Amino acid sequence: MARCAFLGLGVMGFPMAGHLVKAGHEVRVWNRTAAKADAWASRHAGQAAATPQAAVAGADFVFFCLGDDPDVRLVAEQVIPAMQRGAILVDHTTASAELARELDAQAREAGIGFVDAPVSGGQAGAENGQLTIMCGGSEADFARAEPVMAAYAKAASLIGPAGSGQLAKMVNQICIAGIVQGLSEGLNFAKRAGLDPAKVIGAISKGAAQSWQMENRWETMVAGKFDYGFAVDWMRKDLRITLDEAGRNGAELPVTGMVDQFYAEIQDAGGSRWDTSSLIFRLDFPGKG
Repeated sequence: MARCAFLGLGVMGFPMAGHLVKAGHEVRVWNRTAAKADAWASRHAGQAAATPQAAVAGADFVFFCLGDDPDVRLVAEQVIPAMQRGAILVDHTTASAELARELDAQAREAGIGFVDAPVSGGQAGAENGQLTIMCGGSEADFARAEPVMAAYAKAASLIGPAGSGQLAKMVNQICIAGIVQGLSEGLNFAKRAGLDPAKVIGAISKGAAQSWQMENRWETMVAGKFDYGFAVDWMRKDLRITLDEAGRNGAELPVTGMVDQFYAEIQDAGGSRWDTSSLIFRLDFPGKG
């Protein structure tokens, strides 16, 4: 059993912290909105802390699942000095690789370990304990953190040194952006061609076009239901980070940049909280406009 602190109880963090309790770990949580931490504590055999510093006191592992770089920096400034030496900070936030390297340096100076560990799998993956985790850090820190993260992960991989997990998550989002746009165009094409989408998907999902997005989202996309996962606002945040990194390393991301602007159109249409499959809306959804 490990003593854990979990900071950030959004749609991902809330169930992830719960899985730590179910795995037998001692868990103390903190959330910027205290009511959410209290709600978590009322459902799980853990404690809610009033401050980040109180949450991490005496913890062997501290987990972040926050919003963006500024949120992580603000909380880290309070938390790293309050952590005990030898503990490990694991950041599940999807953030910049630059920030991950900053936190790694700060952690080393404070005598603690650090792993950047963004996740993939969405809300359903968090609730079912089936997340995929891409990690950056030392082999020693990863080896200590991986058995604890296993409470909510189906797979966790060490990609390389600090920042590598965040870079791998950027690759993940690049691939997803193109797949969802392609699926949206394909479904729209099928409709305009007078085809039955169910029959088309039944045929092509057995071949090279198959994807998780196709298997899990085609029906809701055709029905115009977009309340099933990762929000457009968060995807645009991730793509912003990805495009910024590409600007530094020289990678060309024409499709990713285009899809980012398509998501901006979805935001303008009132779909900020729709899931990422809502790209189909801008093409031809009944009732559009």
